Amino acid sequence: MDGRFVAYYRVSTDKQGRSGLGLEAQRETVRGFLNGGDWQLVGELVEVESGRSAERPQLVQALARCRIMGATLVVANVSRLTRSVAFLSRLLEAGVEVRFCDLPQIEGPTGKFMLQQMAAVAELEAGLIGDRTRKALAAAKARGATLGNPGNLRNADAGRMNGRAARTRSAKGRAADLAPIIIDLQASGATSLRQIAAGLNERGIRTARGGTWSAVQVQRVMEQVRSSQNWP
Repeated sequence: MDGRFVAYYRVSTDKQGRSGLGLEAQRETVRGFLNGGDWQLVGELVEVESGRSAERPQLVQALARCRIMGATLVVANVSRLTRSVAFLSRLLEAGVEVRFCDLPQIEGPTGKFMLQQMAAVAELEAGLIGDRTRKALAAAKARGATLGNPGNLRNADAGRMNGRAARTRSAKGRAADLAPIIIDLQASGATSLRQIAAGLNERGIRTARGGTWSAVQVQRVMEQVRSSQNWP
């Protein structure tokens, strides 16, 4: 292999992230894949989350670093990620060359076509699972079954508060990941919120909900960063 590479790893739990369980195996896989040639690993980013989560701030940062440094994204195991529509969609939209250690034939135009097919299958599978779940719940309700856990209903207020706190932590974490990219845009002459939003959109970086950036959204991110750390 030749050129610059940014490695993206994913572990499913905080415990795995702290212990390195699974992470070292992925690193060894990447090092073995890149063995030989004139290559440089210019970044390693680790995502600690459930495979079903649509939020992938470290992937956003990895893709941004690839674009900034003209690097290729290298992933140890595509087999662990092919069911994630969000993951595959972001790879297709990012404009970044991607290599998978366990599926090296995914490369160039043919590789992009294969990723498109994977994304389509993942989306179909998610839709079928959701449809089966809705039908099963409807059938249970028709039989007179009581849906939901009464204990959970009694704790609904606490659950909502915990949910809001989790969303706040997620938003602040994502803002911290975006801060270096915004600083880089400012250094390149993007002084207004609208210019920064345009720069993020041009780099293929999506909002948390997968949309395009506006000046208002950039302002919110910058306010979140300022509330937790000193803005340079």
